[in-house]
Amino acid sequence: MPVTATFKHVSFLWNEARALDFQGDEVALLIYRSNLLGSDLRITNYGGGNTSCKTFEKDPLTGEETEVMWVKGSGGDIGTLKRNGLAGLYVDRLRSLKNVYRGLAHEDEMVELFNHCIYDLNSKAPSIDTPLHGFLPFKHIDHLHPDAAIAIAAAKDGEQITKELFGGKMGWVNWQKPGFDLGLKLKECLDKNPGIRGVMLGSHGLFTWGDTAYECYINSLEIIERCAEYNDGFVKKKPAFGGAKITSLSKDQRLQQAAALAPVLRGFCSSSTRMVGHFNDDEAVLEFINSNDLDRLAPMGTSCPDHFLRTKISPLVLTLKPGEDISGVDELKKKLAPQFEAYRKMYREYYDKSKRSNSPAIRDVNPVVILYPGVGMFTFAKERSTARIAGEFYINAINVMNGAEAISQYTSLPRQEAFDIEYWLLEEAKLQRLPMPKPLSGKIALITGSAGGIGKAIAKKFAEEGACVLLNDNDVQRLQNAQKEFQDKFSKDCCASVALDVTKKDNIEHALDIAAIYFGGIDIVVNCAGLSISKPIEEHTEKDWDLLYDVLVKGQFLVTQASVEVMRKQGMGGDILNIVSKNALVSGPNNAGYGSAKAAQLHLSRLNAAELGKDKIRVNVVNPDAVISDSKIWEGEWAAGRAKAYGITVEELPAFYAKRTLLNEVILPEDIANASFAFVSGLLDKSTGNVLNVDGGVANAFVR
Repeated sequence: MPVTATFKHVSFLWNEARALDFQGDEVALLIYRSNLLGSDLRITNYGGGNTSCKTFEKDPLTGEETEVMWVKGSGGDIGTLKRNGLAGLYVDRLRSLKNVYRGLAHEDEMVELFNHCIYDLNSKAPSIDTPLHGFLPFKHIDHLHPDAAIAIAAAKDGEQITKELFGGKMGWVNWQKPGFDLGLKLKECLDKNPGIRGVMLGSHGLFTWGDTAYECYINSLEIIERCAEYNDGFVKKKPAFGGAKITSLSKDQRLQQAAALAPVLRGFCSSSTRMVGHFNDDEAVLEFINSNDLDRLAPMGTSCPDHFLRTKISPLVLTLKPGEDISGVDELKKKLAPQFEAYRKMYREYYDKSKRSNSPAIRDVNPVVILYPGVGMFTFAKERSTARIAGEFYINAINVMNGAEAISQYTSLPRQEAFDIEYWLLEEAKLQRLPMPKPLSGKIALITGSAGGIGKAIAKKFAEEGACVLLNDNDVQRLQNAQKEFQDKFSKDCCASVALDVTKKDNIEHALDIAAIYFGGIDIVVNCAGLSISKPIEEHTEKDWDLLYDVLVKGQFLVTQASVEVMRKQGMGGDILNIVSKNALVSGPNNAGYGSAKAAQLHLSRLNAAELGKDKIRVNVVNPDAVISDSKIWEGEWAAGRAKAYGITVEELPAFYAKRTLLNEVILPEDIANASFAFVSGLLDKSTGNVLNVDGGVANAFVR
């Protein structure tokens, strides 16, 4: 019966009552164990490592009991693993592949043969690590990438340390690319060292096992804990990475510097593919980037192949000083350009020197990880989640380097080995199987007033089409509700939120700083925040007039002005989309303030389009009319005012508005969202200064 265990360096999460729910179902216990292990980044990274169990099942063809191995499939993540993420294979068939294995030169052909071993026809595609589990006899097996273990595995004398630390109870297998032969090496290590608790893979990670899910789990934790305790004994004795060379800026200064710099970095990193960014200034990052050993260790790159695949061959270390004035964009770009060119040249040389006759074409030559001493770490990728995960992997690499340097000397993968992992044909095939990007993938959008009504519908449409969105509103409670809804429907990576009053310049600048820190910049700005006041001219107050013009006209101007500054830093163009109104074109009763402010918004859009074309920034307008659903405008006096103007009741307004249109249609927020998407989807990249009416057809509002 499992008992509660106490660990200092890993989290013991096993709940016996919960485990009893899965009693008799070894596959369910495998998933439970996997999810526990994957929830602790000290144990393994997102998408890293794999777990397995072996059971006896009835063969559907013979009716006889046969041994089946259930193992995490290709591209999965143990922290979020479900049954449909497993591959189920006949153990005897998998092991019989030894009879046709032709050696290291023919490793890749074995992956196709795994499909001939499938037991469960609903299996996920088996991963390259499948034979590493298949040739070992244990019922439950973990392959993990704990920082503490890799620190030993990546140390110059890691094999000797492993032997002494575990008294011969842990095996050692030198670095080798994952595959069929490595599976045979693991079995050979076990045969030569019967009774060992696991195997340390040089520069790579850890293999551990047990006869039950719990025994495997506790064995993994105990071995990782032992490694961590050993490392700590050395880490505490001397300054990390040779001690501090520089001092970090304060937290506020770091964020200020990061927000100013991120859009410029994003522009450089997006020279071939539009990237999304992530910023991290955790203590572990600062300790490394501020250290004396940074310049020696950073170019070496990582050791664990999973780290390397996410972070590239090495990071770019900026030569900027922590508190340097970076407000002059042109000067900043001139200073950074040679650093990026040097990195791209290094990467091309690495590719040309290491490539083989059948290597895939060179990929993006820009860095994934950018280190700014005294400030923090920027990571860039096609999706924000990938950028964030790359940062997490590099922190793991930092931890590994710290441990390895403390106990011995850090060693990274040789360049050729690293290349063979990065440009592995099987890895290329996996990349080719990825779904096509959505139209707005890699784009970042700020939609003002996006906690409800039209703004929220636009934000939702953009998120559905792949964009990262910065939700905002001046109603904090409404904003919190919208953020929860978006995070539940999409993910925390696709959306962030910030309170925003569009009449306040400092609010706007803060919102764009959040966009820069969280995503790297901004590509699409939709000016949607608004309000309406409907009164006869004699009842209109100066306060009414100022409020309308402050929110609608001044707000649009200030948001556009600040956003253009960020877009120019990036140098990738962009979209400004203004949600105006039919009232900008049509005269009506009791509407002097609102209608004239809308007309000003429309002409301001034309003026901006004429001015910003040189920057490849498109400015277009969507003119809605009578969008009542989920609109705060219709909760107040506007509805009563319009009903009074037309001599009808408030309840009759929707039907009234629909009947006066050529199409006799009620206009919904989703209709405006679809029109907005049409402008920014890429299909209208050569369109600017245009007006699209979405009003069901109001002849008086025809632009021409």
